Amino acid sequence: MTGKHIILVTGGSGLVGKAVEEVLQGATPDNEQWYFASSKDADLTSYESTKQLFERLKPTHVLHLAARVGGLFSNMKYKVEFWKDNITMQENIFALCKEFNVQKLVSCLSTCIFPDKTTYPIDESMIHNGPPHFSNSGYAYAKRMVDVVNQLYHEEYGCNFTSVVPTNIFGKHDNFSIDDGHVIPGLVHKCYLAKQRGEPFTIWGSGKPLRQFIYSKDLARLMIWTLREYKETHPIILSVDEAAEVTIEHVARSIVAAMDFKGPVVFDATKADGQFKKTASNAKLRKYLPDFQFTPFDAAVKETVEWFEANYDSARK
Repeated sequence: MTGKHIILVTGGSGLVGKAVEEVLQGATPDNEQWYFASSKDADLTSYESTKQLFERLKPTHVLHLAARVGGLFSNMKYKVEFWKDNITMQENIFALCKEFNVQKLVSCLSTCIFPDKTTYPIDESMIHNGPPHFSNSGYAYAKRMVDVVNQLYHEEYGCNFTSVVPTNIFGKHDNFSIDDGHVIPGLVHKCYLAKQRGEPFTIWGSGKPLRQFIYSKDLARLMIWTLREYKETHPIILSVDEAAEVTIEHVARSIVAAMDFKGPVVFDATKADGQFKKTASNAKLRKYLPDFQFTPFDAAVKETVEWFEANYDSARK
């Protein structure tokens, strides 16, 4: 990117925003000025509040990370709210990026937007090939619309709007809520409490589903690359390789090892598993970045656990 760039990051205090900030520390080019906005800076579901943020910063680039997100059970319970809040935020960001002549908008999606009934591995061409899993349909349909609207703005106005599709993200500054968090932070918190209380570590579900997890710092490096270098308006999957897919049981055992938990580990198979697998192909990413090195899974879990233990009182939970 040439010239002076003012980069607005929405969701700047969240999991990925904090990772982007950490990766940039001491490594930001002189022509880039980054602003990490949180809900304290603007209510993105309000057009006026969001416009005030744009008027204040006058961004040339936007990395849109803010979203209403949650785990499996939260998504099942509040489908309308997940749809409404995400669609409203997205519409405001799209409209204001156009109004303020933003040079590039990168929005963050999720692999849960892909069809439930599909062949594997999934790739970028398959997003709209069928309905998503019923458990998160509100969130998934809202996020699918980002890809649709990116193309509409490009076709009608020539806007450079694109999106990234990460697999399951985890790391420092996550939401470690047992009820509303995603699988790794929820299990980290559960294991922590089981260790403190001398109780068994109970994992909901069979432990058999497979997932590709991406460490937030790895994703941050790839998002920065996307903002600076990726030229397509069509989405790109940001994922570890297919060979790095792990079972939920592996996740639990990795957390147990990182936390030095010595008690019993129990899988409650009476609880729902969610989708069994959603293996994603990162062939498109590898075409651009064949030598990109991801943090080994167990090492990333260890860093996450150590951060949570050190920041237990202030961590979101």
